[in-house]
Amino acid sequence: MKKLFRNGLSILALSVAIASCSSDDNSNNSDNGNGNGNGNGNGEGKEISGLVKKGETRTLEKNNEYTLTSKLEVQDGGKLVIEEGAKIIGAGGTASYIAIAQGGLIDVKGTSTNPVVMTSSKVERGSWGGLVICGKAPINGGSETAQSEVADLTYGGTKADDNSGSIKYLRIEYAGANFSSEKEFNGLSLFGVGSGTVIEYVQAHEGSDDGFEWFGGTVSAKYLVSTNNEDDQFDWTQGWSGQNNEFWYSKRAEGNRGIEADNSSKDNAAAPYSNPTIKNITLLGSLEGSEAQALKLREGTKGNLSNVFADFWAVGVDIQHDETIKNVNDGSLKINGIQFGKNITEKFKGANSGKEAVDVSKAIVEKDNDGAGNKDKAPEWTKGWTVGLN
Repeated sequence: MKKLFRNGLSILALSVAIASCSSDDNSNNSDNGNGNGNGNGNGEGKEISGLVKKGETRTLEKNNEYTLTSKLEVQDGGKLVIEEGAKIIGAGGTASYIAIAQGGLIDVKGTSTNPVVMTSSKVERGSWGGLVICGKAPINGGSETAQSEVADLTYGGTKADDNSGSIKYLRIEYAGANFSSEKEFNGLSLFGVGSGTVIEYVQAHEGSDDGFEWFGGTVSAKYLVSTNNEDDQFDWTQGWSGQNNEFWYSKRAEGNRGIEADNSSKDNAAAPYSNPTIKNITLLGSLEGSEAQALKLREGTKGNLSNVFADFWAVGVDIQHDETIKNVNDGSLKINGIQFGKNITEKFKGANSGKEAVDVSKAIVEKDNDGAGNKDKAPEWTKGWTVGLN
């Protein structure tokens, strides 16, 4: 999604601050040499890239450090295993990314005290690609399948319970390398990923575009942290309908929205609809910028959100377009329990496709709650594996 452009001095200051809080992460990078790279086997300069083909498994070993020099693509029938404490350093801009193709598997085995880290050789947003996963679950958009906007892989299909693997305790930093203002990587991009995939305890930190973005699919995600990504912290489109999402925490000092939610920009009524269920959400922002909205719900999205805590936004909930307003009125778009903090300028507003103001209060039920676990403070479940929350 389109990004916000900011003052270069603020980026420099923020980068210095991030460097100071991340410098000691995963310092234990010993390596006994496993043959999974082109390095010297001592934990330094171990390079990875290329294809993991059908029948192959590539393992990145515990507490080893690897330099990602170009794309690492897991093809149909291949598997990538990343053990706890492994650190992957992207060093190639848009050419440096990890992609899981349809039929490929990823198994990230981080722990709360020793997460897997995907980061960059530079403490700078957008200095490498990110993690892309493509599955076989349904999407909308006029055809059964499509090509991902990054990595150029097929995604979508009819297998709602498709399984692309398991990700636990992963931190993705400084991702989001961009080809243009309309084509860029996110921290974690989920293209048509199915409900058989497990995604838990993942942080997207200081990316150049969205932290997390769903392009259709049915996958759910729990215990997500999205911090200071340049565009939106969470974003969905193309009919995403994960039903078991919970505990999402986001915080940004600058950037755009907490959640940006679409069905389809080409056809707001396209099926399958974007229609996720998400509970226990914290969205913390800042009052600056033209897109300082905790939740932007538009282009026909449906959804059932509950236990939301939002603060430090110009607008709490902004709902737009005729199809989305229709969903408000028939009850298929609902925020059932939201607490607006003291620093929300305007709680909610709505507009139809003609940009005329519309009453959307039917979608909003205000209720005190803890959001992702601790109101405006970092939840207990974030401790030990995240950065940038203080």
